[in-house]
Amino acid sequence: MAAKLKLKDTRDKKYRKLTRKDVHAAAKRLKNWGKWGKNDEVGTLNYVAPEDIVAAAQLVRKGKVISLALNYDQYGPQGGKSKYPSLGRFNPIHMMTRTGTDAYSGVLDHRKIRGTDDIIIMPLQCGTQWDGLGHIMYYDHMWNGYDCRNVTSGGAQKGGIEKTKDRMVGRGVLLDIPRALGKKWLPDGFAVTNEVLDHAADKLGVVVRRGDYLLVRTGHIERCLAAKSWDGYSGGDAPGLAFETLDWLQQKEVAAIVTDTWGVEVRPNEAEDTNQPWHWIAIPIMGLTVGEIFYLADLAKDCAEDGRYEFMFVAPALPITGAVGSPANPLAIK
Repeated sequence: MAAKLKLKDTRDKKYRKLTRKDVHAAAKRLKNWGKWGKNDEVGTLNYVAPEDIVAAAQLVRKGKVISLALNYDQYGPQGGKSKYPSLGRFNPIHMMTRTGTDAYSGVLDHRKIRGTDDIIIMPLQCGTQWDGLGHIMYYDHMWNGYDCRNVTSGGAQKGGIEKTKDRMVGRGVLLDIPRALGKKWLPDGFAVTNEVLDHAADKLGVVVRRGDYLLVRTGHIERCLAAKSWDGYSGGDAPGLAFETLDWLQQKEVAAIVTDTWGVEVRPNEAEDTNQPWHWIAIPIMGLTVGEIFYLADLAKDCAEDGRYEFMFVAPALPITGAVGSPANPLAIK
């Protein structure tokens, strides 16, 4: 079955490269500015209705909770070598301010209690994380047509991640692309097209509906873990969504899209004159919430075992005022 699909590899010269004109056309075609009012700051998360959350809760049958997060530590995905700029991102730095040794020594007994404390220093997008709607601009504008200068040195005055603190709950759907295509994981440069998404949904017996949190597995994280190297993961070549999937996602009216890759879209990018062209449209034009670096291996294994690729999804962002991204510990509850 998989052999009949048009499996696109962005490294293959026979495929036409996109241009900035294609990006402009998509922006005109897919613009959601004003769809939920001129003051909206959460975009496609509006697709989730209260009844969708009630229905999602009814998907819990065996009480199994599966975390979709990588641990935040020095062994995270920012540790590999890459020919691309790091954007200032590094693995978390965890430091203790009070230790068990301090407690044992009694040095802090004047406080009349013995305990420990710690701090963490980390970029908000260094591991499993959500992109906020203030993260990517379309020229001089951000989501909903707000001036890009609303994101100041003091944080995002519009579209801050804290606006989503009562969101990221609903029906989750996993499209395990490698399993649907009979592969262990997808190779770098493999573009997940609309046809591939439809094939995976049909093969796995699941329907993507309005208001869903759509999780797309490529196997990229497992491939890095198997190789014991993150080299190239952050910003390097990778499997990912084709530019055309923006229309598919708009038609399906999904609440958010999640992958196990650094940047969701296929790399090398399909356009030579635009870096991350899918992002140009998804976030500032469509208002689509994007999740990256989600660990989907355990969920994929469980879905394959019980044949159910839908579940309750709970993954709130940290309400960091004015932030344009947030770490998360996403949970699939079955």
